[in-house]
Amino acid sequence: MQFKGTKILVLGAGISGISVACVLQNRGAQVTLSDSKSAELLKNKDLSAIHQCGVNLALGQQGEGLLRDIDYIVLSPGISIEIPLVQFAKAKNITVMSEIEVAYQLCTAPIVAITGTNGKTTTTTLVGEMVKTTDRNVVVGGNIGLALSQEVAEVGENGIVVAEISSFQLEGSLQFRPRVAAILNITPDHLDRHHSLENYIAMKERIFANQTKDDYIVLNYDDLTVREMAKKVPSKVFFFSRKVELDSGIFVKDGMIIIKWQEKTYVVCPISKIQLRGGHNIENVLAACGIAFFAGVTLISMVQTLFKFTGVEHRIEKVAVVNGVPYYNDSKATNPESSIKALEAFEEPIILIAGGRDKNTDLTVFMELIKEKVEHLILLGEARERFEAAALQNDVSQIHNVNSLTEAVQLANHLAKEPQVVLLSPACASYDMFTSYEERGKVFKKLVYEL
Repeated sequence: MQFKGTKILVLGAGISGISVACVLQNRGAQVTLSDSKSAELLKNKDLSAIHQCGVNLALGQQGEGLLRDIDYIVLSPGISIEIPLVQFAKAKNITVMSEIEVAYQLCTAPIVAITGTNGKTTTTTLVGEMVKTTDRNVVVGGNIGLALSQEVAEVGENGIVVAEISSFQLEGSLQFRPRVAAILNITPDHLDRHHSLENYIAMKERIFANQTKDDYIVLNYDDLTVREMAKKVPSKVFFFSRKVELDSGIFVKDGMIIIKWQEKTYVVCPISKIQLRGGHNIENVLAACGIAFFAGVTLISMVQTLFKFTGVEHRIEKVAVVNGVPYYNDSKATNPESSIKALEAFEEPIILIAGGRDKNTDLTVFMELIKEKVEHLILLGEARERFEAAALQNDVSQIHNVNSLTEAVQLANHLAKEPQVVLLSPACASYDMFTSYEERGKVFKKLVYEL
């Protein structure tokens, strides 16, 4: 697509919206950035970049008048394709796309794209560290860090882009085609946005929709939903499995990570040398090695990176030890499945802090595991009442309700004794109390340090 000389409406004044608006304006487009929030509600938002690059601002009510003479609409990830303004645009045959589609159109380097319900950030970060061992210019972005459209401007055709991609971003993809893609797992999530599990799966499948036989996709063999996707994939399929010895793919055998591909076998390393906790992180490591394998990373570089990698912020991140009790920040666990993986990572008895903005996901398995592994359940946020009802239904004892994260940490400190661990793993979004899971995690860490 050619953006120079076009008129573009960008919706959503978040990180992605601000970034893509400036990128497109600097590429010669005439850009308007619109947000349904008023100037008063956005007064704490840094819009200096918008003013400096000459983007027009249209804040508040979003009427059809915004669409006058518009060639393209670009959606920030937080903006649903179902909002009235977007539906008006589609009725007028205005092309609607996501910010990652713009990034793809502007990018001259191959893209590695990773999606799934859980494990995206850990896997993407690990792949990024592995690819940095090559002599290529590497940028890591997408659903983490800077907006992808801003990142791709810094990498030439000899570089490589490693991107975490969410279902929200894929919702507005058109021609997006990663050279190497990965789908880590599928469990119900964001059903408030996508309405059904089938729609959510369909969004994830868009990551391989434009691939060809010259591309690769890494799929989780142990996840039946993901395994079945292989029947639809136009690219070369490479499976990973923590449970099964594969004829072709990457798997664990006798405590070793093994790659089999095109009738060759490669021994990567023993899983005992990996520093990440939990079986779910073994899956993330297998996926990362498979992706890196097709991104040109040597086995030696993979292993060296694996041995040094301790994880990402806000994902089962060890914060401190207070009076002999370790505190872990798992703020990135924004759904029950992610929190289940965190609970499974610990042998010690757990004091769990959970709750936040409720996504109305099924809590059955989560509460069963809480009954088994959690000695004290501390609940907060909008989800508190539903979580408590589900816990009581599963005969969970020692349930505590608090009104803030500060109260939760203080109570955990009062209750905690060796050999317990204190774990913040909310199983919920953060937006009832915080602007993001990152802010929630940083506040938790600050409160722990103050102990």
